Formats: sequence, C-alpha cells, structure tokens
Amino acid sequence: CVDQQVNLLRSDLFEGLSGTYDVIVTNPPYVDTETLEWLPHEYRVEPKVALDGGAEGLDVVERILRDAPDYLNEHGILVIEVGDARDALLAAYPDLPFAWCDFENGGDNVLVITKHDLVSTP
Repeated sequence: CVDQQVNLLRSDLFEGLSGTYDVIVTNPPYVDTETLEWLPHEYRVEPKVALDGGAEGLDVVERILRDAPDYLNEHGILVIEVGDARDALLAAYPDLPFAWCDFENGGDNVLVITKHDLVSTP
C-alpha cells in the first residue's frame, strides 16, 4: 500500500525538517518581478509570496538548490518546477546536469537532479 511507502510533509522550505529523504518535490515561487506586473487577474488573486521569485525568478529556487543536499539521502533526487525561470536557471547554473521532464500533455519546465550532481558539480 502506497500510504505505507510515502510520507508527505509540509514545510516552509527546509524549516523544521530533520533527517534525509529519497525524493524532495517542490513547486516554489518562480515568477520574475517584471512578469508579476502583467499577470492576468486570475493569477494575481494568489498570494504574492506564492508567485514572486524575485528579479530573475530564482530567489527561492537557488535556496532550494543550495540546501537540498543536506536533506537528501545518498541516492536522493530533487524535483523542482521552475516555469518560465528555466532560461534564467540554465544561465545561472550552466554546469549543473539538470534532467528535464517531458510530459505527455506538454510542459517542460520541471527538472530532476540527484544529490550527487548537486554536491559534485563545481
């Protein structure tokens, strides 16, 4: 039964977490500051903190990339949705070997990276 194999946790990034995990999945705020200004109304009803990723859309994503290795087990993986911040992320981290998910119904802005790649890439 899956409920005996998966333990879902809710946390403000890594605050209050202890131990290490096989998989960390996150959908952080990744909308850049300029884009926030012209989002359609239905997006702007969301709390700003849920969308605002800073100037390049990477403020929270960078914190996750930096801190996740401390919470991943030896063979752990990190999965992050980065949305339109994908290009900024690739420019900021050209040496990280991100694997990009390809979804049946489109979309290619979700990455997967291993703990090993996070800690061993300069």
